[in-house]
Amino acid sequence: MRQVTVETHISAPREDVYDFVADLAARPAYTDHYLEDYRLARVDPVGKGAAARFKLRGQWAELSIKDADRPRRVVEEIRWGRRARNRSVAVYDFSPESGRTTRVELTMLSEPATVIDRLHEFGAARWMKRNAKIALERLRMSFEEPPGKPLARATVAGYEPAKAARFGAATGMDPARRSELGAASPRELGQ
Repeated sequence: MRQVTVETHISAPREDVYDFVADLAARPAYTDHYLEDYRLARVDPVGKGAAARFKLRGQWAELSIKDADRPRRVVEEIRWGRRARNRSVAVYDFSPESGRTTRVELTMLSEPATVIDRLHEFGAARWMKRNAKIALERLRMSFEEPPGKPLARATVAGYEPAKAARFGAATGMDPARRSELGAASPRELGQ
């Protein structure tokens, strides 16, 4: 796919727009019209290292934030296709305009791994440009004309807060096996 660039102007401070885009849990609020089955891949959805999985044109893709320079830029790497061998890059640039207006520019570039993958991308540039323009318009609307109900958010698949690690204990730790902590277990004491 050739390089695709879309942009919009949002009447909000640059830092607020950056924080919203850098939070992958908030991504379904403006991209759910073309990303299906969106879920977080890691518990921390904000900033560098955050990741998410979704279906894009019927194929699973994984997005991860490779660079986050607050409040100027977010660089995302997207791996998709068979064995995630195809790579794409999405770069969000945030620049302040006059007043409290922010200019958001989204640039996308894709690199198919094989000739067959290149054939699958036929028409993808036009499709991505249209959907990215809609997504940026929905992003603008979420700031300028917020809906009456809360915006959609994604969660980690299978994550249950009640079963999360607490008080410094490792996930899945068995209190009966205290030998990992340096104390004798009840089995070692002959009980």
